[in-house]
This record gives sequence, C-alpha cells and structure tokens, in this order.
Amino acid sequence: MKKFAACALLLGLLVALASPVLAWDASKQKDLGQDANKMKWWLLDYGKDEAGVPFAVSRKYYTNQTVKNETIELLMSKFGISPEVAGSLYFTEYRYEYSPDGSQYAMTYLRHYDMLGNEIHGTVYEGENKTFSSVAAAGSKHAVYQGARLATGKAPAAAATKKAAAPAKKSSTVPAKRVVRQKSK
Repeated sequence: MKKFAACALLLGLLVALASPVLAWDASKQKDLGQDANKMKWWLLDYGKDEAGVPFAVSRKYYTNQTVKNETIELLMSKFGISPEVAGSLYFTEYRYEYSPDGSQYAMTYLRHYDMLGNEIHGTVYEGENKTFSSVAAAGSKHAVYQGARLATGKAPAAAATKKAAAPAKKSSTVPAKRVVRQKSK
C-alpha cells in the first residue's frame, strides 16, 4: 500500500509540475524568487496584447503554509467554496495591465488553482473595477515591477532572469603532460 501511495504522489507531482508551466512560452518565464512572506513567484508571460496594451502574467506558489491557510479561509468564507476544494489550493495567477509608460498598473484577473491546474476560483476586473496603482510603490523585486519593465521594453529579457547563467570561462592554459617519475632503486 505504501508503494502505491508513493507512486501516486510522484505521478501527481510530475503532472502538476508539467501541466501548468507548459501553458506559457518557456523563453519568457522568469524565476523571481521568494517574497518577504516566503512565497515563490514566477513571471510567466509579458508583452503587449492585441490592442497594444502592455501586460504581464505572474504566478505565486504557496510555499508558506500560514499564507496558504489564510487564502483557503478567504475562499471558503467569501466565495462559499467547500473545504475540500479550497484546501487543494496550490498557486494563484495574476494578470496585470500597464499604462503605456509602465508607471501604473491594474490587475485584470486573479485566479486560484489546484495542483493539477484546475481553477478553484477566479475574479476578473474590468471597467470601473479595474483600479490603477503606482508600479514603483510595488517595489523593484515584485512581479508587478519586473513585468512592467519587460512589457514596456525598459529591461532586456535576459537581464530579468534572477539567476543568469555565467559565461563559460575560456581556458588560456595548455593541458599539462602527465609526468611519470621513475622509482629510484
């Protein structure tokens, strides 16, 4: 029975890791690290939509159990979601819209998902429900700020990666010959 449970858990983890991430262009995905609450953030997409409006999509993984429990409680109390469904919360996705100069942003949607990528609950902000705020006030490490810089072209895509790959070092030394010492008799 333990082997079956371990296999099921491993298979579920593989599906969870593969399915939500593959929905986005891998070249645009940026690991933004952890925030002050120890939550893991990713920037999934950015650019300009069909109307030419700069946007970014980010995702927050619940790596802090206290924050996750608070969000689960909110989903149950405010939206009447059952404890079983709310308790399956794994990540939340946000879409931001920016002013043309990238100084202001508004959230256009927020969606909560389970480990398999099934939407638990979503909220869409349109028209008067869409409120613009200062990007600078979010802080330079926040997904809002990073997304604005990339979506408006103020930061090159390669510079936005948290852990940039170091260039390969060129070797200026010639490989040494192996010296074999003869034993003295």
